[in-house]
Parts: sequence; structure tokens; C-alpha cells
Amino acid sequence: MQTQRNRVVVRFSDGRLLKGYTHDFLPEKEHFHLIEDVSSGTGTSHEIKVPDLKAVFFVKTFNGNKDYNEKKNFKEVNAAALHGIKIKVTFKDGEVLCGLSLGYNKMKKGFFIVPIDPLSNNDRIYIIAASTMQVVVGPAAEQ
Repeated sequence: MQTQRNRVVVRFSDGRLLKGYTHDFLPEKEHFHLIEDVSSGTGTSHEIKVPDLKAVFFVKTFNGNKDYNEKKNFKEVNAAALHGIKIKVTFKDGEVLCGLSLGYNKMKKGFFIVPIDPLSNNDRIYIIAASTMQVVVGPAAEQ
């Protein structure tokens, strides 16, 4: 059985950023491993401690599309086509993300959101609850 590699961009709460692949990220675990460069076969491996993070971005590509202007709020998209709980996250560093969640629970250490823009470079984002200043769910998230 082959384990699936996930392409991720890891953002630490102190502002650092790492890009690489992981095969062992699980929301309930306190750590996972990230391999920076697998193309050479000798990629640097890091043990990532989840409490040190702001979020884990599961991405389509490491470079994204710099020419694309991503839709970042609910007014820019067809809200009727969205499925899930609308959610607006304000991080302690001031960044704001809007997305959809199928399992938000304010009592958990983190939660996944899916971006509202289907053309976003992010497939999904795991947000560390301790890195947030405010989380608004439901219709109020559209404000």
C-alpha cells in the first residue's frame, strides 16, 4: 500500500514558512513530517509541531498563479453554489480567510476550511484554533 503525499505550505505562528510534502498529517496528532524537496531524492525532512503553526495549506502547486486575483469574500462568488458552513477566520496576525467547513467545532484544536474560490491554489486549509483571533460562522460570516 502506498501512502499519498500531500503538497503543503506550512505557516508558523512566528511568520516562518516551509513548502514540501507530507504523508503523515492528521489533525489529532501533535506533529507530522514535511520533506522539502523530494525531486532529488535527498529532501530535507522536518518534524513539524502543530502547536507552533498558524495553518497548513494543502496546495495545488507551490508557486500558485501570481496573475490570478483570488476571490476572498462571499460577495464575490455565487453563494448559492456553496456547500458547507460559511466561515470567516481572522488570525491573530490580522489575516482574514473566508471558506466553508464541514466540521467546524470551536472545542477542537483546529479545523479544515475549503476556499470559496474554486480556482484558488489552496485545495483546503487546516487552521490551528489557537492562531485565530475570531471565527464567525453561518450567515454572519458574509459580513
